[in-house]
Amino acid sequence: MTDQGGCRTATQVPERALDATSDELREPVSDTAGGEAPTPAPPVSPAALRRARRRAERITAGATELEQRLADLLRGGLISAEQAGASLWEETAARMVDAQAPGLANKVRELGSLASAGADAPVRLLEECALLHLLAQAWLRRDRLPEPLAATVRSRVGLTASPDGPAIRDDWLVLARYDISDSRLTTRRTWLHGRASGRTALLLSYGAAGRAPDLTLPVGLAVDAELTPYPGAGQPRMALAERFGAPAPTAVRPPGTTTSGALARYGAALRDDPWRESVPVTLDRVMPVPDGDGWQLADADEDHALPVTAAARSRPGLWRLAALSGGAPVRVFGECGPRGFTPLAAWPPGPGEAVPLC
Repeated sequence: MTDQGGCRTATQVPERALDATSDELREPVSDTAGGEAPTPAPPVSPAALRRARRRAERITAGATELEQRLADLLRGGLISAEQAGASLWEETAARMVDAQAPGLANKVRELGSLASAGADAPVRLLEECALLHLLAQAWLRRDRLPEPLAATVRSRVGLTASPDGPAIRDDWLVLARYDISDSRLTTRRTWLHGRASGRTALLLSYGAAGRAPDLTLPVGLAVDAELTPYPGAGQPRMALAERFGAPAPTAVRPPGTTTSGALARYGAALRDDPWRESVPVTLDRVMPVPDGDGWQLADADEDHALPVTAAARSRPGLWRLAALSGGAPVRVFGECGPRGFTPLAAWPPGPGEAVPLC
């Protein structure tokens, strides 16, 4: 798990299906409760089914091999992994790519970066090995999982799925937007808040290496649009189905919570998806305050605070937030995870537009 934070650069395998989509790997679900006839599954060609089965078999073989490698690693001790350096993990990641499980490959590469992450490297490495073990076991036992969790597992190992309605039309406030780039792909993450639905949605768009994705929604404006959710337990990702007008100014702000409420929200999200790195949260009435070498977002009305992530502390957005606050409570949107809070946008104490922080 990498430190969550907007405007960051990370190495990722593109989230694309290689031979088959996650929809083809999904078992049809029937629901006859209340005497209603089950919804028939969309027809899938025999060739697509064969590709899906072959890919599932490859991923299963890769997950089984990964389990053995993790067992060998723990048997030999984490010190040996630190001494081996990144080459150990790159070879294992390549094996996961061969198994057509890019999600597992990304997680393995993250283990390689943690092996030399400082004094707490062994602890973090053990934590991430446990989460990777849990993901591999979840894939191997996916037929025993409830469908929303099974969909999450398919997504985490690297299978893609199609949006799975119903569509939600709303006035969507654009909260934040930032890009993640590597040598192969640029991924744009756009956070939206629905005024009527109260939903927080994540749009992902992609561009070739060195090129920005086409989807650009101005932060602070609202757009009348229809979004379609993706499957998965507690997943915020949606797809932009249709826009009904140009983005326009709005006075709407997302409702906020306290720092303790943000932690509770992240804990609840982990029940649905144990591999979540962060959750979108809006904090209300918080103040940025220095804390030794770091910063915190402190509740104005409670004796609680959240640390600002190390990635966010090195960016100019934190100073914009401090200037916007001027010692007064503000409303801040960002991502909350185990390493702290990453501010992505903020609103002044009085009337005013959103201020991007990334």
